[in-house]
Amino acid sequence: MGFLDKFKGKDAEQMVARVKEEVAQRDEEVDAAIDKVADLADRATDGKFTEKIDDAAAKLKEAAERLDDEPKA
Repeated sequence: MGFLDKFKGKDAEQMVARVKEEVAQRDEEVDAAIDKVADLADRATDGKFTEKIDDAAAKLKEAAERLDDEPKA
């Protein structure tokens, strides 16, 4: 039995629903965390990948926003 086998079926659905709920309630905190991680990554790479890091951060923010937009099951 693999590690991810624990997260199948109804338990996984409940976990996903909980994550969506938490993200929806903490939109600003999620965005701030993404920004902080992006800044840390940018500093760690001495600004060599700023554009790629910014693009990735924007995509993460969009994904978090989509979680809020999906219909509740």
